[in-house]
Amino acid sequence: MAKRRKFSSEYKARLVLELISGERSAAEIARKEHLKDSLLYEWRTQLIQHAPMVFSPPQANDELAQKVAELERLIGQLTVENELLKKASRWLSGMSQRNGNSRNS
Repeated sequence: MAKRRKFSSEYKARLVLELISGERSAAEIARKEHLKDSLLYEWRTQLIQHAPMVFSPPQANDELAQKVAELERLIGQLTVENELLKKASRWLSGMSQRNGNSRNS
């Protein structure tokens, strides 16, 4: 089975811009770059769908970054709480065993 090739976003953009501008046809690009033309059309569709994000206001990106930061803080807090609860559980388990209050008795 052949390994899947990975293409950089710059490479994809360059080829799609050549296709959109009419500089070369999909068949020419596909032949020269050893690609299927359907892959070029897929990349073109992705570019067109995501093009509005290029012109989105910076605040939308800032809001997203703030949300990510908030979620990362929450993950950190939950991790600390989880570790604390694990330690408390081990400590209480050790106390009950020393006192002879083990559940298995």
